[in-house]
Amino acid sequence: MADPERRTSRTIRFIELNWGILLILIAWEAWVVINDFNPIVMPTPQGVALDLIGNPGIYLENTAATFFIALVGLIGGMLIGTSLAILTWFSPVLSGLVSPTAVLFSSVPVVSLIPIIARMLGYNMATEIAIVVIITFFPSFVFTTSGLRALPPGSQDLFSVLGASKLSTLRRLALPAAIPNLAIALRLAAAHAILAAMIAEFLMGTNGLGYLFAVTKQEFLTERAFGTSVVATVISVIAFLATSYLERRVRARFT
Repeated sequence: MADPERRTSRTIRFIELNWGILLILIAWEAWVVINDFNPIVMPTPQGVALDLIGNPGIYLENTAATFFIALVGLIGGMLIGTSLAILTWFSPVLSGLVSPTAVLFSSVPVVSLIPIIARMLGYNMATEIAIVVIITFFPSFVFTTSGLRALPPGSQDLFSVLGASKLSTLRRLALPAAIPNLAIALRLAAAHAILAAMIAEFLMGTNGLGYLFAVTKQEFLTERAFGTSVVATVISVIAFLATSYLERRVRARFT
């Protein structure tokens, strides 16, 4: 008796947590069926699910390509943003130069940068990674800069009285204070990295989920185009949840 009760309890719990998504899927299915839409125009959730289940290799191959580009670009963007933030902490002159430049650079629509970067790096994976780096470095720069300056009251004066060098102050005081902010930047940038990778793939026409979406859209494989969007949404949510969990652990450790 315990097993059926446990399964029923889990089912109820699942519905309670995901009733909004289930309602959208039911409404979507009903809307398509009632209006008798052709699958080329609007597929049903069932049709999208069947395409996902029936073609796992296509989705997995392109998901792996997008995930790799997003991961490498995210790491590169976080490293560049953090490094620039540290440099501006060391030098007010550099801060006056780098901060406005970073704001200006991040304000430029990334789509307009792709042809320029592609001319420099070629129509390949390097350009796609560069696009992800551009998208993800700014949160890292802003939040790390804020964390490096948000020191406990009087702590920097204490380090000065004790004769600590600038490097020692950075290593023992400023960087530990900035780690929670860096975790926030990672959470914000992680989901954006997936989107940036897909935009680059869509416009570059190489591989990955963005390329798969572009091809299936042109070939009127609407179910697969929707399936690509579902996969991209799922991995973006997973990235957000994973980095949110990491952020909570970091905050518990450093605050």
